Amino acid sequence: MRRRTRWLIGIPVALVALVAGGTWFYIHVVEGPAPAKLSLNSSASVTTAAAGSGTVAAGPFTLAGTWKPTPASQLGYRIKETLFGQSNTAVGRTNAISGDLVIDGATVKTASFSVDMTKVASDQHQRDGQFQGRIMHTSSFPTATFTLTSSIALPSDPGDKQQLSFNATGDLTMHGVTKAVSFTLKAQRNGNTIEVNGEIPVTFADYGIDNPSGGPASTADNGLLEFLVVFQHA
Repeated sequence: MRRRTRWLIGIPVALVALVAGGTWFYIHVVEGPAPAKLSLNSSASVTTAAAGSGTVAAGPFTLAGTWKPTPASQLGYRIKETLFGQSNTAVGRTNAISGDLVIDGATVKTASFSVDMTKVASDQHQRDGQFQGRIMHTSSFPTATFTLTSSIALPSDPGDKQQLSFNATGDLTMHGVTKAVSFTLKAQRNGNTIEVNGEIPVTFADYGIDNPSGGPASTADNGLLEFLVVFQHA
């Protein structure tokens, strides 16, 4: 009887150990580490190609004008999650970013962007299904937007690869809810492009977003919206 009791007790313990071990192996070996945070390009200066032409020739850098995101831009989420007691970082991104940034002299006068949330994807199909469905309801709220509400003063002649920091204030709309946000962003000139990088803390309830926890996975009530927008002259 004692042996049978020990055997019966040992079954669930073994199953728990098997699940935990399998989860650890999957997260740390099969899936691997989460993508690094988005950051400014530290490699050599680059140029971009104008529509219908070859590479733009190097020349005097003109700051003033209208700038638009290139396909090299990325925006997405970064959320800490726990799966069967194992810590993991969920990351989803898209480059479906449109809009423009207008610089008058050396001042950012306006900036407005839209992101196609239906294009956000991670390395897990099941996670993406949850994101598009019960979490972000992208069939009803397919886009997220940001509009700058305060101008930003820039140096008149930024050096190539000179990294600068600025405070930005604007209206962020997600899931049909608009909130005023303030955050720090980094920017640099890279050849004939401008790169802007930063992250915005997001508390899900502020935007009417249900906590992403579901099944064996649990998350905190907040995450990061991270971005790297690469601009070229329109």
